[in-house]
Amino acid sequence: MTEQSPSPERRPGPADPRPGSRLVDLVQVMDTLRVMCPWDARQTHASLTPHLLEETYEAVDALTAGDQAAVREELGDVLLQVVFHARVAQERTDGTGYTIDDVADGIISKLTRRHPHVFGDVSVSGPDEVKQNWDDIKAAERAAAGNGEPVSALDGVPMNQPALSLAAELLRRAGRAGAPAELASAGQDGVSDLGEQLLALVEQAQADGLDPELELRAAARAYAERVRDWEAGT
Repeated sequence: MTEQSPSPERRPGPADPRPGSRLVDLVQVMDTLRVMCPWDARQTHASLTPHLLEETYEAVDALTAGDQAAVREELGDVLLQVVFHARVAQERTDGTGYTIDDVADGIISKLTRRHPHVFGDVSVSGPDEVKQNWDDIKAAERAAAGNGEPVSALDGVPMNQPALSLAAELLRRAGRAGAPAELASAGQDGVSDLGEQLLALVEQAQADGLDPELELRAAARAYAERVRDWEAGT
């Protein structure tokens, strides 16, 4: 692919009335950086991965703190990672490349398919039925993509996420699929008693209608405040 230097002159101001116009400008800025900045030019999906995780966690911190100015800034940092990865992918010439428009088209298509009560003629009684329809449509899509291979309710769960949220998601998925509850406490070689107890606590939290990740985060933040008070002698 022959790279052409983007033209950075066209930068509509924030007063531009078109919704999303600054997103177009962000893509243009990213194009310019990819061509003209030595650091940006050498980045790969692998080198950017830690930044995607870091920026996501920082956005969660801002949301938890309720700092709306920080939320706005951190969402911008997350958005940059999406645009950056798409820009890197755009350069591939092996048939696996895609553009930011392809990324947007994919999520538009998914949202349209999974909201037939909005974009089709399906009627729903409320948010619970919306969620059930989403899960049913998603399961049908996985089955269709499986080409006849067995489909698991756990397919698509990101196994590299933090262990607490991973356990919670696995239990949620298995529960929706009708897996017997005793599977969570069946035990397995190589798993410590502590690991089994932690999994049982996650299961109990869900039974109580609590998100174990959020509950542990709240407890950890409270502990951090106590440690700071102790350090300050208060």
